[in-house]
Amino acid sequence: MPAKSKKQQMAAGAALAAKRGKRSKSSLKGASRGMYKSMSKAELRRMAKTKRKGKPTKKKRR
Repeated sequence: MPAKSKKQQMAAGAALAAKRGKRSKSSLKGASRGMYKSMSKAELRRMAKTKRKGKPTKKKRR
């Protein structure tokens, strides 16, 4: 599932780094901590590799 915003893509990247052991789990906050707990490496990789061009900074709420 691709990221819908730049912030979502960046949070997925941080969570993926923690899953890979390149970043400490305790350094994660907010959305990235939730993603770390609930998503697999493959899901995080798909979300983190989304291109940022043309994406809004934040996802619009309805």
